[in-house]
Amino acid sequence: MMTAIGKIERRNTPATICIARRCRNALFLLFVLVAIACPAAEQLIVSIAPAWDSTRGILQRYERDGAKWTAIGKPWPVLYGRSGLAWGTGLYGQNENGLHKKERDGRAPAGIFKVGKIYTYDSALPAGSDYPFHTVTAADVWPDDVTHPDYNRHITIDLKSPPPWYEKQRMRLGDFAYRWLVEIRHNAEPPVAGGGSAIFFHIRRGPEKPSVGCTTMAEADLLTLIRWLRADASPRYVLMPAAEYAQRRVRLKLP
Repeated sequence: MMTAIGKIERRNTPATICIARRCRNALFLLFVLVAIACPAAEQLIVSIAPAWDSTRGILQRYERDGAKWTAIGKPWPVLYGRSGLAWGTGLYGQNENGLHKKERDGRAPAGIFKVGKIYTYDSALPAGSDYPFHTVTAADVWPDDVTHPDYNRHITIDLKSPPPWYEKQRMRLGDFAYRWLVEIRHNAEPPVAGGGSAIFFHIRRGPEKPSVGCTTMAEADLLTLIRWLRADASPRYVLMPAAEYAQRRVRLKLP
């Protein structure tokens, strides 16, 4: 019986070959995700929410010190979407089971993301900053219309002959909360219509007021973040509920 069972266990049936291939592919995918998500980064922004439906959490900055991550400064409070979090699309998250970010769902995208350019009303970033930025003018547009060909992309238009959709899709001017927008590159490479658009770090509208999908914070904390960011450090943003983060921390080599 032992010999017979042993032969059955070692038999390469189509089913066992299929399972083996799936396992191998899954391990390869995990290796790729780990390789692209964080090892290239020297700066990591980690935000942890208590649960999927949480509208608030904490944010901690980290810098790589050899093979380990070292916390920089103290953590500070942040706010998320009014409906909490959902898996986003970036370096990690889009292939996870569960709720996924959609346009106008009021949820902040969870996962791991590149940090993009800073958009500001000012002609320069705050003193001490050294990061790519763009000064926002009346010509700047960031379409959130899912039917627009440039959905979730920053574009500029000719103000002498603006398109008919311009007023609804232009970037807002003169809003204190949007003085500095640090792009979180969710659903960006390439954008998928309806997957969620215009996700940023920005100033909160109040200590108790969540966003429509961005990660917001006090102005002083946002300025600290902006002054700390360095493009050559390939900063990444990690946002997850506490339980999801704990399950993935070791295999994704997170702090």
